[in-house]
Amino acid sequence: MTLFERWRTDRFPSLPGLPPVKKPRFWRGPFRHVPRFVSRRTPKGLYARSLIIIIAPMVLLQSVLAFVFMERHWQTVTQRLSTAVVQDIAAVIDIIDQYPQDPEFLTINRIARERLGLNVLVLPPEPLPPPAPKPFFNILDGILSEELTRQIGRPFWIDTVGESRIVEIRVQLPHHLLRVFAPRNSAYASNTHIFLVWMFGTSAVLLLIAIAFLRNQIRPIQKLAQAAEGFGRGLPMPPDFRVRGASEVRRASVAFIQMRDRIERQIEQRTQMLNGVSHDLRTVLTRFRLQLALLDDNEDRQELEQDVDEMGRMLEGYLAFAKGEAGEDVGELDLDRLFARFESEAALKDRAITTDILGDPLITVRPDSFTRLVGNLVANALRHGTQIRISARHDDRWLTISVEDDGPGIAADMREEVFKPFVRLDEARNIDAGGTGLGLAIARDIARSHGGDILLSDSKLGGLKAMVRLPV
Repeated sequence: MTLFERWRTDRFPSLPGLPPVKKPRFWRGPFRHVPRFVSRRTPKGLYARSLIIIIAPMVLLQSVLAFVFMERHWQTVTQRLSTAVVQDIAAVIDIIDQYPQDPEFLTINRIARERLGLNVLVLPPEPLPPPAPKPFFNILDGILSEELTRQIGRPFWIDTVGESRIVEIRVQLPHHLLRVFAPRNSAYASNTHIFLVWMFGTSAVLLLIAIAFLRNQIRPIQKLAQAAEGFGRGLPMPPDFRVRGASEVRRASVAFIQMRDRIERQIEQRTQMLNGVSHDLRTVLTRFRLQLALLDDNEDRQELEQDVDEMGRMLEGYLAFAKGEAGEDVGELDLDRLFARFESEAALKDRAITTDILGDPLITVRPDSFTRLVGNLVANALRHGTQIRISARHDDRWLTISVEDDGPGIAADMREEVFKPFVRLDEARNIDAGGTGLGLAIARDIARSHGGDILLSDSKLGGLKAMVRLPV
C-alpha cells in the first residue's frame, strides 16, 4: 500500500469509486475507543517512544518502591519513636502520682529535661483546648493518639501543626494539667528525605546517562530514515550519512546504500540505452523526412508526412514514459508562475480557468518533472472541459494540488485503468489523434517518484477531479 493509499484509507474509507476499506476491530464493548485514544496522544517518533519505554517503568518502579518503603519506614520508625516518647510521659505521670513533689515541680521538670529530653510543665487544672486541625499527612497524629490512649488512658490533646520542630502534648491529671513539649524528631522520622534525595538523585543521573546512550543509538536510525525518505523524493544522499550504530542498523544502512547504488546504476543504464534508441530512431525518422521532401507535393506525400509526425510524437511519448526524467535534480518551483502559464494557455484555447493557492507558493520538487505532471492533468482538463479550477494547498507536511473540470468525466470503475500505459478510454474521454494513452501514466509515475500519488474522483463542476498529494 502506497503512502497516498494509506492516507486515503484513513481520511476517506468509503470514497466513491473505490471499494470500502474494512478495518479489523480487535476491541469491542465500552473500551473499544481506548486504543485509538492512546495512539493519538502518544508520541510517534522512535526516540520519544524509546524514552517512554525507559523512563516510564523506572519512574513507576521508583514510585512504588518509594511509596511502599517510605510508608513502612515512616510507620515503623515513627511508631517506635512515638512509643518511646509516650513511655517517658507515662513515667513522668507515674512519678507525679506516686511520689511527693515540691510545690513548683522543679525536680520533675529538671529530670524530664536532663534525662528524657522533654520540657514538662505541671499547671493547675483547666479544660483542654478544642482539637487542633489535622494535617493532610497525619501519620504522627494517628500514632501518638493511639499510644497515648493505650499507655496513659487519660484525656489528652496534641498539636503537631504549630511549631514545626516541637510537638505539644497536654494530659489532664486528677489535680493538675501536664503540658509536655517534645522535639519533633524524637517522635517522628524526620530524616527520611535523605533517602528520597539519594534515590531520585541517582535515578536522574542514570536516566541522563541512559538518554545520552539512547540518543546515540537512535540517531543512526533517524539518519537512515531521512536518507531513505529523501531517496524516495529524489534528493541526494545527506552529507552526514554514514554507516554507524548497532550491528542491525549498520546492516540496514549498508543494504540501503547497496540498493540505492543498484537503482542508480539501473537508471543510468536505462537512460543510456534510451538515449541510444532515441538517437537511432530519430535518425531513421530524419531520413524519412528527407526522402519525403524530395517527393512531389501530392496527397500521398502529405499522408506519409502525417504518419512520420505521428511516429515522432509516439516515440517522444514512449521515451518520456520509460525515462521518467528520474535524473533531474531537485529545486524550487513557483506555483504562482506555473499557474499563470496555465491561465495563458487556457486563454489561447478560449477556456475559463480559476486558480487558488493556500500556503507558500514555493515548493521543493524536480521542477521539469513536476511541471509536466501538473501540465498533463491541466491539458486533459482543457481538452475535455470548458471550465477548469486549479487549487493548491501547501502546509508543513503535505502539498495537495487539485485539477477539476466540467467535462464528461471517467466512470468510477475505470479510474484505475486510465493510469495503465497505453490505455485510451475513447468512450469516456476522447483523446485526440496525437494521444498515446501515456499522459496519466507519466503523471502518476512522476507523483510516485516524489513520494506521493494521484487520486481521481468526481468534481463539483460536474466532470473529473484529479488530486495530487505529495509529502513536503
